[in-house]
Amino acid sequence: MGYLGRWQILVCTAISLVKFPVAWHQLAIVFMAPKQAYNCTTPMYGNATADQCYVQVNGTDVECTQWEYDRSVFPETIISQWNLVCSRSYYANLQQSILMFGVLLGSIFFGFLSDRFGRKLPLMGSIVLQLISGIGCAVVPWFPALLFMKFLSALATGGTMVTSYVICMEIVGKRWRAAITILYQIPYSIGHMSLAGLAYWFRHWQHLQIAMTLPSIILLSYWWVVPESPRWLLAMGKQKAACKVLQTGAKINKLDGQDISEVVRQHCLHQNSKKTEADGKASFLDLFRTPNMRVKSLAIFFNWIVCGMGLFGMSQYIGHVGGDIFLNFALSGLIQIPGNFLAWWTMNALGRRITLVASNLIAGIAAVLLLFVGKDLQWLQLILACFGIVGMSVSFTTVYLYSGELFPTVIRNIGVGTSSMCARIGSILAPFVVSLGKVKPWLPPVIFGILPIIGAALCILLPETNGCELPETLQDGEDFGKSESAIKKYKDKQVSKMIL
Repeated sequence: MGYLGRWQILVCTAISLVKFPVAWHQLAIVFMAPKQAYNCTTPMYGNATADQCYVQVNGTDVECTQWEYDRSVFPETIISQWNLVCSRSYYANLQQSILMFGVLLGSIFFGFLSDRFGRKLPLMGSIVLQLISGIGCAVVPWFPALLFMKFLSALATGGTMVTSYVICMEIVGKRWRAAITILYQIPYSIGHMSLAGLAYWFRHWQHLQIAMTLPSIILLSYWWVVPESPRWLLAMGKQKAACKVLQTGAKINKLDGQDISEVVRQHCLHQNSKKTEADGKASFLDLFRTPNMRVKSLAIFFNWIVCGMGLFGMSQYIGHVGGDIFLNFALSGLIQIPGNFLAWWTMNALGRRITLVASNLIAGIAAVLLLFVGKDLQWLQLILACFGIVGMSVSFTTVYLYSGELFPTVIRNIGVGTSSMCARIGSILAPFVVSLGKVKPWLPPVIFGILPIIGAALCILLPETNGCELPETLQDGEDFGKSESAIKKYKDKQVSKMIL
């Protein structure tokens, strides 16, 4: 399984297609609830206030109850269909927050199912749920029903994300995991970019909803294409099923001379000899039980919140920048692709910590500079917003790998899972931060600017993990990064283990 051959490449490429609907469903609010001009039509008589929410009738402010919308770009949005303006304007942001909360719960729920029933069945279940709920979003006649269907769709999105990534990580060797982690993000960036094209051709929000849901029918082919994770099968003691999967992989990789049954037997004996009593006692509290682990956990969790809020918030904020919304959004997705490759190079050449610090600073400074750019310089606003998105994209990719290397083996899944939850908390808050621009235009850039800078400062508390053997026990996790001498001592300890 330390090999990267045609079998792994074929499976990972097929699984990467799931990132297209993930990007579409998470970012569609930019086109389903865009900034849309409107005028008060009921009451008909009187002078409307600047926000078109009240009119003066006989010297008294009367609340508007009906509006006429600018339909020159979008014939129908969820805002115009359900009048989500004035006192109801927060409902559009509520939809996005419910979606991100659903992704959080979906990651937890389907993550539990994948540990209990394998990776493949939960993946197929989440794809079917995504299809049903996605079509349901387009046909429900009531806004509360739309929120419920969006929640189910988000559960499915979280499920496809966690199960598909785990399968990729469990069929490639450790030397390829950094590369796969970054390459796995590229289809998401392409999905981000292609959403602008879908929205351009399908301007009605219901048509767009159907257009980004139906392609998931193709993913039903995973039942025949994607194998069950052989690592999970071995962990569950299903050696015969694991051998069958591995024999298929060996045949595609032209490794027919291998005695798969003997390799599996030796692997199981080796794994059983490594099991310790501590492996079964590790818990969530171990992330905070000791001083050094507590500092590292809190620092990395804050950076995950920043990444979740910054990436989704800036992607939504770019829809409020003047100019062509389709071109702006497509450009913000396009520039993430070189950002992914840049993250790959810098993480290996400069290290995880410097990469995370630099990308956070780039995103934060770009957002702060938006405060000093006038509305007449829309092109400069777009450039700065794109720099913010690229910075957050690199940060997101880096922090994903960084957190997996910081936590010791016995609590690595717990640590990475909690980190992912922190990112969802940030993405839940993101649309409300964007909406603060209606109160004070300077608030969103300030928040999107200051938080990454704080995240960069907290990175000083984190050790560099590039080229280091990963900590295994809780004591290793506590010792790792306490000081340069401690890191050197830890490396020497790992070298001694390898020699012995």
